[in-house]
Amino acid sequence: MIKVGITGQSGFIGTHLYNYLSLFKNDFTLIQFEDKYFETSNLLAEFVSKCDVIIHLAAVNRHDDQEEIYSKNIELVDKLISALSFTKSKASVLFSSSTQENRNNQYGRSKKEGREKLIEWAKNNKNGFIGMVIPNVFGPFGKPFYNSVISTFSYQLINDEIPKIEIDADLNLIYVTKLCEIIRTLILNNTEKIIEEFIIPHTITIRVSDILEKLKVYKENYIVSGIIPKLETDFDRSLFNTFRSYINYKTFYPFYYKKNEDERGIFVETMKLNIGGQVSYSTTKPGITRGNHFHTRKIERFAVIKGNAKIQLRKYNSNEIIEFILNGNDPSFVDMPVWYTHNITNIGDDDLITFFWINEFYNPEDTDTYFEKV
Repeated sequence: MIKVGITGQSGFIGTHLYNYLSLFKNDFTLIQFEDKYFETSNLLAEFVSKCDVIIHLAAVNRHDDQEEIYSKNIELVDKLISALSFTKSKASVLFSSSTQENRNNQYGRSKKEGREKLIEWAKNNKNGFIGMVIPNVFGPFGKPFYNSVISTFSYQLINDEIPKIEIDADLNLIYVTKLCEIIRTLILNNTEKIIEEFIIPHTITIRVSDILEKLKVYKENYIVSGIIPKLETDFDRSLFNTFRSYINYKTFYPFYYKKNEDERGIFVETMKLNIGGQVSYSTTKPGITRGNHFHTRKIERFAVIKGNAKIQLRKYNSNEIIEFILNGNDPSFVDMPVWYTHNITNIGDDDLITFFWINEFYNPEDTDTYFEKV
């Protein structure tokens, strides 16, 4: 078991990395980190002393004062080195640097100099070190106007604001889960080495205006009409999962269908898809609960067409439970966000009938299904 600590654990990449590594319970023990540790030397030293591997993500990305960005990021590196030296730690350090290293800005300068400081420390103390140079990262739950233009555009579109392109340039991007996969591999295979510069490859290059056009289609299809848009590539799926993470689930769901009723009975169009996948249905007896699992990439829809159901969602590693009551007399659906464990319970007296859609066929060798009670 490798004891891993992540500075900046509560940030965008830190949260995703912590959650991702926690899925591999036979490989890693995760050491909790809080931002306040950098303000108290004994707490930082205690954290460092528990770790076999430290992933240093903590940094200031944006600030009105550019010099503050530089000084704060260097200060964080210096404090980490002091704690490592004080505890005589033999931990390996993975440092999060940026492709902005070679740009004329204080953030890039702080990252380059921070990496150089840690290289010197690793060589002097014979510790492992990997200087990761990371491209632009995007993914669900990023902070709008801070982490990524994709986060900003998604938030604005969902909240009926008008996005504005400041500079229409090509972006080199990597999805946050792919970045976590690469970091996991580095931890398992390379932490005893000194790799001064490890270039994390981007997975797509795309223009800002093209991103915005895709997101506009997602809004028109999904937010307005409840239609799953065409998702032709892994990037499209990742972009859509990022987009929908900014929906206020409490108010958006359940999404009610148009019910057509005449003397013959009722007709409801349950699923409109510009994408493939798998459709199934279930009957659930009174009092029975299905689910209690989450997905990290799959898109899944629960559509109740007969009976009474309670659907519950809870974001992984959080405590708040979101609850919806659906009734087949007013057919409706709830889509499951990634990283939210979910279930459905028959709360009626008769059988519950539910249609399920998921965007990929079930693969027993790669289920992307992690069991966790809501």
